[in-house]
Amino acid sequence: MTDENPQETSTDAAQQPPRMQILAQYVRDLSFENIVAQRGLSGSEVTPEIGVQVSLDARKRNVENQYEVICKFRVSSKNTNDDTNLFMCELDYGGVFLVEGVPEDQLHPFLMIECPRMLFPFIRRIISDTTRDGGFPPVNLDPVDFVALYRQELSRRAQAERPADAPLS
Repeated sequence: MTDENPQETSTDAAQQPPRMQILAQYVRDLSFENIVAQRGLSGSEVTPEIGVQVSLDARKRNVENQYEVICKFRVSSKNTNDDTNLFMCELDYGGVFLVEGVPEDQLHPFLMIECPRMLFPFIRRIISDTTRDGGFPPVNLDPVDFVALYRQELSRRAQAERPADAPLS
């Protein structure tokens, strides 16, 4: 006979550590435009400047505890000498995740921070290979601070919801 309390057992089950599993990863959309080749610019007149834009999206799937996270990266290069575009690479990369044990109030940040962190190495490789195969040196993206990106988006949404005549603080 055990001295097990049924209430303690149900509490332990509710406090299981978070579990995440990547079920699938895929390229949803990939576009690369080599503007240099189209215009015929020579290498001597090119001083590139790289710009990167990142956006994220997540949604619940019809299956219990499954979520789809889409990372959208737009990498562009401009010639600083005359401000013309050199190339444009756009990648929408998705992942399907099984997420269990994450409290409801922490699920959104978990999906928008932890899931993109898991996808980022693959995104980095695809962009590097695509820019190299497009005739340019490979673009090796710096690590993305998804926590800062998430906080920035929350701040942007709060500003958008704030009435125009409300004080900032």
